[in-house]
Amino acid sequence: MTRVRLNGPLRDAAMRRIVLGRDVASDEAVALTPEEMARVVHYVTAAGLSREGEEAFGAERDGGAGALERLAAEEIMEGFGRLDAGLLRERRPMILSRAASRIAARETVPADVRSDANAGDVELLLRENLHDGFFVTRAMELRHPTFSGGMSPRVRREVFVATDAAIVLPYDPRRDRVLLVEQFRMGPYGRGDPRPWTLEPIAGRVDAGETPEQTARREAEEEAGLKLCRLEPVGGHYCSPGCSTEYFHLFVGLCDLPDKARGRGGLETENEDIRTHTLQFDRAMGLLDTGEADNGPLILSLLWLAKERDRLRAIG
Repeated sequence: MTRVRLNGPLRDAAMRRIVLGRDVASDEAVALTPEEMARVVHYVTAAGLSREGEEAFGAERDGGAGALERLAAEEIMEGFGRLDAGLLRERRPMILSRAASRIAARETVPADVRSDANAGDVELLLRENLHDGFFVTRAMELRHPTFSGGMSPRVRREVFVATDAAIVLPYDPRRDRVLLVEQFRMGPYGRGDPRPWTLEPIAGRVDAGETPEQTARREAEEEAGLKLCRLEPVGGHYCSPGCSTEYFHLFVGLCDLPDKARGRGGLETENEDIRTHTLQFDRAMGLLDTGEADNGPLILSLLWLAKERDRLRAIG
């Protein structure tokens, strides 16, 4: 046994339980087995915390841990013994974003029509990680309440664990035009689409610590060099609830759009190759008729804009 002092997030009792796998009294010095020491080192390395000899861990971030750190620690510790801690440290932004998405999911929508059954009524029998990369895929075996009463048989389901995303369609109400971005997309390519370049609104991952509104404004600058005057919320939805956790926050962003029909955008650091298209409203709506608008966020945003266009033009 080795006695060490656990600082920073590891002062938190719930965090210690996640990292060590057992309850530990919050003494100044804690006796750890060799495996527990390895678990602490794994977490400290993956979380990007400092280690000073064998006496202090996590000194850079002191004062306990919040819900975000705890949820991130759960994913980090799921990789103990399977994934290199240094690799997890490189993926920490995605880990934190997935944790932030789980926190955001707690703000549920009403259940005036649908069932008011709770996720706590689901019996989770098994969970395993099928893929741990930039993205994560998990399999779960569970039983859930049925509409006829009682519980379902044991079922196995796979889920793609993604982050929340903010999506914004820039609209210039004075000139009555929108801006779309075009880029290569793996989804259409993997499906076998002969034209895997898609027209879309601006979109990006909601980073931990950001609101969807902040993400929308940031992405508008990064992808198209635009400063949005005002954001109009369109709504939020799961993109594919049968198999993905990904959740979209949709906006229309009011702004001044350039006269040039095409431009370039994106960040080289993220390997983004983006072309922008500025279209008059009528031509953009024509994409719905031809089918060239073939992704959900663009279709929803254009339909919402058609409904609200007169109001937006009236207020400028």
